[in-house]
Amino acid sequence: MKKYTTLIILVILIVIAGIGTQLYKQTKSNQTPMKGYILIAEEQELKLIEDLGLCADEWQVVITGVGALNIMQSTRSIPKDALVVNIGYAGSSNFEIGSWVDVTEARLHHPKVTYPEPTKLLNVRAKEVGVTPAIADKMHQAICYSGVDFVTESIFRDCAFDMELAFIAGMGFTRLCSIKYVSDNLDIHTYREVGAGVDAR
Repeated sequence: MKKYTTLIILVILIVIAGIGTQLYKQTKSNQTPMKGYILIAEEQELKLIEDLGLCADEWQVVITGVGALNIMQSTRSIPKDALVVNIGYAGSSNFEIGSWVDVTEARLHHPKVTYPEPTKLLNVRAKEVGVTPAIADKMHQAICYSGVDFVTESIFRDCAFDMELAFIAGMGFTRLCSIKYVSDNLDIHTYREVGAGVDAR
């Protein structure tokens, strides 16, 4: 009987030790909260986070998928007051391939129709989220137009084109930053090459 009692006590101590370890891990995790959310459209854009001098481990990185419906599906559970940083490839009519854009405003791209609609001013700059100053200081400050298809021609200059940002902005986040890497000058072949790691500059 004494041996069984000793065994039971030993089991109880092991269980208590296990619970204590879990509580410690949870407490430690709670003491190092994430800075916010980084949204990228595709896995190939993960390298851009490191290029900007950001540490992915300090952020909740969400791969949203391309386009409006994917954005709505993947971001609907993110708190509206969270810091949200969208990082990704974008085209431009005239910005140099390989340059960066610190987006100031998000708009929809629909050149064949005109109607009143809101635009979204982005209220967080690249420097504020920890981008390496040497990179941030050289960024273009520009509008980004989001379309439902890849933009291959446009009369708009000194701006960027993507397929996500306006839809992210439409989700109502109150602290939003967007940083775009110019992958192409409205050429889908170049975009694919850059995404695959080819230096197109």
